Amino acid sequence: MKQSMWYRVARFSLLLAFLLGFIGDPALAASVNIVAFGASDTLGTGGGKSAGSGVSQNDAFPAQIETLLRAKGIDAHVSNQGIPGDTTGGMLNRINSSIPDGTQIVLLEVPIGNDRKFRISAAESGQNVAQIKSDLSARHVKVIYIGPTNNGAMSPDELNGDHPNKAWHTALALRLLPQVLAAIRH
Repeated sequence: MKQSMWYRVARFSLLLAFLLGFIGDPALAASVNIVAFGASDTLGTGGGKSAGSGVSQNDAFPAQIETLLRAKGIDAHVSNQGIPGDTTGGMLNRINSSIPDGTQIVLLEVPIGNDRKFRISAAESGQNVAQIKSDLSARHVKVIYIGPTNNGAMSPDELNGDHPNKAWHTALALRLLPQVLAAIRH
């Protein structure tokens, strides 16, 4: 029995719509490499006297964002490049070693508290952050600026010792998710 051209086109269109329903947004189909770049609040926990406060890396916002993206069917890899006690100057010095080629998105947390602790001026901190953003932009890496997390302004129910608790990390991951999705799509 000979099928009409219309029938074949309709059948092909239905098959294509069915497949696209499974694949979804083509921009979301490829693997996405993300780096969370910062200090102890990015890592999840501190070092030195504050070691053990905060959360495990598995509960920190970078791991939670990876889990949220994977739940949406996105093959995302989120590398946690938080170093306790790091400063904006230290981050600027390690930008190339911490953010490898092939990274598409950086979640930038700024350790202003550490800069203050080491008497780095606000002007110098600002210059370091601007240079980090500029260097990443030159490499065509999208930056989602988290900014300073400022533990001193957190309420006691957001802290576990000197660092944010799991609820804080979860709230941050949920707040960042729409920005990460938008960066993936564009």
